[in-house]
Parts: sequence; C-alpha cells; structure tokens
Amino acid sequence: MILINHMEIKIFKIKKNFRKGGLHTNPDVYWNILQGMILIIVLGSFIFGFSLFKKINKEFILSTENTSSQGKTIKKERIDKVLGYFSDRANQSADILNSPSPLIDPSR
Repeated sequence: MILINHMEIKIFKIKKNFRKGGLHTNPDVYWNILQGMILIIVLGSFIFGFSLFKKINKEFILSTENTSSQGKTIKKERIDKVLGYFSDRANQSADILNSPSPLIDPSR
C-alpha cells in the first residue's frame, strides 16, 4: 500500500462563507412596515373624508334655510329679460340651421 501525501495550497483559495443569521435584510420586516404604512394612510384618508363629508353636509343644511329669503330678492323683470334673451338665441339658432349654406359647392 502506497500512501500519497496530498499537500493543499491554501494561499489562493477564496473561502466562501454562507452563514445563516448575521447582517442580512429580512424582506418580511420591510413588507410588514409597508403594510402598516398603507393601513395608516387608508385609515387617515377615511377619517379625513368622513370629517369633510360631515362639514359639507352641515354647511348644505345651513345654506338651504336661507334660500327662501333669497328667492324674494329676484325681480320678475330680470327673469323675463333672461328668458327673452334665450328665446332670441333659440330663434337665431333655428334660422341658421334652416337657411341654406352661402358657400357654393366646387364639385358641381
């Protein structure tokens, strides 16, 4: 039996160490932080929207109580003037639509 001595050269070998633990990033931690931030944003948006709805709803109720006094300030002459203006516009639009085109078709 012949024994051969192996001599290993360890000078140029790069040792790869893969260890569990230590300094590495855990994606679960960042995912949980992201979910928590999104939950906070959604809850904050819901609270803000609900408070804004309550504020607008309260202002709408207050503004409807004052409409009866505003209705009395509009004069009948102003309403008739506006109705006359729109009826004139309707007549002009009908005249324009019913009149023949002043341009001559060059293909004829």
